[in-house]
Amino acid sequence: MERIILNLKIALGALGNHRLRTVLAVLGVFFGTLSLVIVGNLSDSLSLKTEQEVDSLGKNLVIVFSGQLRRHGPRFPLATRATNLTLDDATAILYAFPHAKEVSPSGMKAFPVRYQNTVLKAVAVNGVAPNFAEVRNFEIASGSPITEDDEKNQRKVAVLGPTTAEKLFGDENPVGKTILIRRVPVQVIGVTVAKGSDISGADQDNQIFVPLKTFLRNFTNKEYVNSIYVQAAGDSVIPSLQKEIVALLRIRHKIRDGMKDDFTVVDLKDVNTLKSDAMGMITILGRTAAAASFLIGALGILSIMILIVNERRMEIGIRRAVGSRKKDIILQFLLESSFISVTGGLIGILIGMMASLVIARVLSYPATISVPGLITAFGASALSGVIAGIYPSFKAIQVNPVDIIRS
Repeated sequence: MERIILNLKIALGALGNHRLRTVLAVLGVFFGTLSLVIVGNLSDSLSLKTEQEVDSLGKNLVIVFSGQLRRHGPRFPLATRATNLTLDDATAILYAFPHAKEVSPSGMKAFPVRYQNTVLKAVAVNGVAPNFAEVRNFEIASGSPITEDDEKNQRKVAVLGPTTAEKLFGDENPVGKTILIRRVPVQVIGVTVAKGSDISGADQDNQIFVPLKTFLRNFTNKEYVNSIYVQAAGDSVIPSLQKEIVALLRIRHKIRDGMKDDFTVVDLKDVNTLKSDAMGMITILGRTAAAASFLIGALGILSIMILIVNERRMEIGIRRAVGSRKKDIILQFLLESSFISVTGGLIGILIGMMASLVIARVLSYPATISVPGLITAFGASALSGVIAGIYPSFKAIQVNPVDIIRS
């Protein structure tokens, strides 16, 4: 232990004589460690965020959209304006499959909304079934939800999202007040609990819910719906239920073999997979950048160690002449190279954790610290120093003490 402490003191003294070169070598390892830590933490944060978003949409959901979905940029695909899903389709799904625990059809269209002198030009108005709140995991913050009686009697009532309620009423309690949706007077009976954005990035709090039959009769005067939410009895039955729904709707819509579906069935886990794949690409790019930084850092350590060996040939020769063993010389130079890399690694881990927490806060992601990521980053930094110090260490023990003494 005394030999290690002595060699470490010598190493620190030698590195202190080359401060600028040492700092540059530390920076290479620092950036590599920083990249690994940030990528690992943000990858875990995004994964957790995606799981939370999927859970907020509802548990074990399979969603049937009218028309074919198309992706627009990074957002979740949006349905075309098809007119092929009906309430009868929803009823058929419910009674045809035992694994379909709940079925909740829904229509949606944007309308201007007014309360006194406040006018919102376009708010998403959703016609929903009474079980919509349960299926979609919506909770009521104040007032009451839409009931079977509201649906049966086609009452002109509405539940507001908290963002819509704030825009229309400010600090005033909206429950019991009357608003105009398009030109139809509707009484507010409740306000939902805030849920934030969904997977598509749409604000789930900036919308209005009305009974589905009221929506179809008073707002669209149509018989079709935009989507059907199907809650499966369990996670394991979702793949088979998805296939069964596709087969049933193809028969009901008279779609022959070889023809494209006029609907889209989506499992929310598929969306989770898409996001995970996207994050996987980001992770690969981040790790590639980290590997490049570690390589640059290792080359920097290698160059400074070779330079130190050449400048300290006299010291090495004298130490060898007075009895230092080869393994002491190797240990000394390995300690010097490892000190550079470990220092860069520790600084990179510390700043990487702080940067990850700041980025997660800015992006409204759950803050997480990836322990495996920290271990990997520290291990990579330490390993790069050891590998970079091997060649200079063996070059140092090749110094001939006799030649040094003669000179």
